[in-house]
Amino acid sequence: MAVSTPPATTVAPLEGSPATAEVDAVVVGLVPGDSGESGPVLAPGAELVDAGFDGGLAALLATAGATGKAEEVVRLPSRGAVRAPLVVGVGLGKAVTADAVRRAAGAVARSLSGTATIAVATPEPAAAAEGVLLGAYRFTAFRSEPGSGKAPVSSALVAGLDAAGTERAAAIGEAVHTARDLINTPPNALYPETFAARAAEIGEAAGLTVEVLDDTALAEGGFGGILGVGQGSSRLPRLVRLTWAGGAAPAKKVALVGKGITFDTGGISIKPAAGMDHMTSDMSGAAAVIATVALAARLNVPVAVTATVPMAENMPSDTAYRPGDVLTMYGGKTVEVLNTDAEGRLILADAMVRAAEDAPDYLVETSTLTGAQMVALGNRTAGVMGSEELRDRVAALGREVGEDAWAMPLPEHLRGELDSRVADLANVTGNRFGGMLAAGIFLREFVADGLAWAHIDIAGPSFNTGGPWGYTPKGGTGTPIRTLLALLEDIAANG
Repeated sequence: MAVSTPPATTVAPLEGSPATAEVDAVVVGLVPGDSGESGPVLAPGAELVDAGFDGGLAALLATAGATGKAEEVVRLPSRGAVRAPLVVGVGLGKAVTADAVRRAAGAVARSLSGTATIAVATPEPAAAAEGVLLGAYRFTAFRSEPGSGKAPVSSALVAGLDAAGTERAAAIGEAVHTARDLINTPPNALYPETFAARAAEIGEAAGLTVEVLDDTALAEGGFGGILGVGQGSSRLPRLVRLTWAGGAAPAKKVALVGKGITFDTGGISIKPAAGMDHMTSDMSGAAAVIATVALAARLNVPVAVTATVPMAENMPSDTAYRPGDVLTMYGGKTVEVLNTDAEGRLILADAMVRAAEDAPDYLVETSTLTGAQMVALGNRTAGVMGSEELRDRVAALGREVGEDAWAMPLPEHLRGELDSRVADLANVTGNRFGGMLAAGIFLREFVADGLAWAHIDIAGPSFNTGGPWGYTPKGGTGTPIRTLLALLEDIAANG
């Protein structure tokens, strides 16, 4: 199996002026002009570069077609006005937020592939550094010539960036790249056994406590959901637990749970062939929580964090679980299986009950759980359910860091539709309406009484099936790592 590596691109503070930097290109930000103006306006940070053009840089970029529209990239030969041979204007849009700068920097990093070194002179230097690293991602591990094609930008020197911002951007970039690599690894290389080994490797490198339960240990422990889903595959399931102790005085204890279905055919309730290849991403939640707990350790976040990660492959075979089967979950509840393609909630239920045994203050679970999430919210907005206060907190933090999220309800009337004629509950309702919400209600049945919890459905945002945009590549995105980090840091600061 391919081993993920740190981002090939590096970021560092720019020493001196961007106008005199020994780089291949210097990047400035642009915003649209007022309605009465004909062209864009330079964003703060570009003053020294503009001076080399006698104050006429914005007009020259406008002549080259720049408008300041978000993520628009326009190149201009410097002709000696500054030391770099190329000046690049990138649109920040009308609202110059940290994430607007992050997206613009990601667009520049993609646009300038094949360029060795750039200097970045925009607002929000920390966001710019992070955006460059996120946008410069490439996955070539399974190409016959991994070094072919244009290489990502090798280094970015960012004006106004300090040492703390550099380390933070590098840590976040590595965590997101690690998750993307895991998601993009094909399922014949990433299956429960190899995924568990890779998770253990990541955990050990970060100084985490690592525990891996194989199929025998799962059977002895009574993890009926994980075993039931995984029994149709020759590649047997695993449960991985990674723990960051939180340093000397952790503020709180947080449980993270992520869905790790390494490939999902739907099982006996088999999926349509079209688009099934995207189910290599059905372990995106697992990848995110694995990377997040390692990131928390690297940044020394003073919160104790344990990731509990169930891993299985959902396959149809003569040993596969069937519609009509009843599974006894970890903790004793029984579930009637009405649809084997609603498998994620079954392995998550086991993991959530196990995670609650650690007596955490908060439990946050993330998963590519339902196609209904995309129907309701589209491909870029995660649905967040759970305890109202934590649900709203997670959704707000997601929007703040640029991983769009929206709070969704758990209507009580849907609980009755999960009633089973033979077991404690069924794994799906009898109709197609409110599927995302029904899945959240199912998971709620496995949350310990009084435990604040949130469920983040990332079915759409975790895997980009279209073209790249901003700092988001095609394929695995690494969502919601930055949301989870923001939550951990918010818990450390505010409880």
